[in-house]
Amino acid sequence: MIKALIVDDEVAAANVLQLMIGRYVPAITDLRIATDPQQAFALLNQFKPDLVFLDIVMPSTNGFELLSQVEQQKFEVIFTTAYNEYAIQAIRFSALDYLLKPIDADELKSAVQRFIAKQQSGSTSADMYSNLLHNLQVKEEIDFRLAIPTNDGARFVSPDELIRCEGERNYTWFYLTENRKHLSAKTIKEYQDILEKKGFLRIHKSHLVNKKYVEYYLGEGAVLLKDKTKLPVSRQRKEEVMSSLQGNS
Repeated sequence: MIKALIVDDEVAAANVLQLMIGRYVPAITDLRIATDPQQAFALLNQFKPDLVFLDIVMPSTNGFELLSQVEQQKFEVIFTTAYNEYAIQAIRFSALDYLLKPIDADELKSAVQRFIAKQQSGSTSADMYSNLLHNLQVKEEIDFRLAIPTNDGARFVSPDELIRCEGERNYTWFYLTENRKHLSAKTIKEYQDILEKKGFLRIHKSHLVNKKYVEYYLGEGAVLLKDKTKLPVSRQRKEEVMSSLQGNS
């Protein structure tokens, strides 16, 4: 049994999402709608939802501002938004969930399944939301902090501190400066999608590297990092890697 709240100033959009949840997400058994921030605050306090579908762009108070004003947040959030690259990057860097409008039924089901899995694991996203608010307050994406969910809590790092990522089945090892190392229960592909625009390069199915830490490309199909780590370059990626690393040799 999941109690959920839709917060969206567009009544039609809220009603469509309500119909989709009723049809595709039977796990949500109690659902309410708020179409303005005041109503949302009242329902957050009275209804006490487990999950909030929160629209980002709303007049007077946007979704992020609403979230920042909530004390002792005890609910999870799935953001809903039309395409906004900066906001989406901030959300993804904070390891949080979002749905793009118009909302796809399969993506809706997947997002709720991720929420249920998180609920069953007993983990919470309080630190992730704090990191999101930090990312939204900085002026440049280069200052975003990346959230790395681990078994003993989240770690928050600047991409500049990240030397490389190494995929191991459905997990990713993070190798950082000062000999730090963290394991995340997410695939390397998920981090590739987030980090490629931040100067990272996928050189192999198991390796994603920060180009600033690459010493040079080796002729035998490998790269040498500044910490003297040698990593393989896959045959399919050889040309792309050589082209991208011009200037690092």
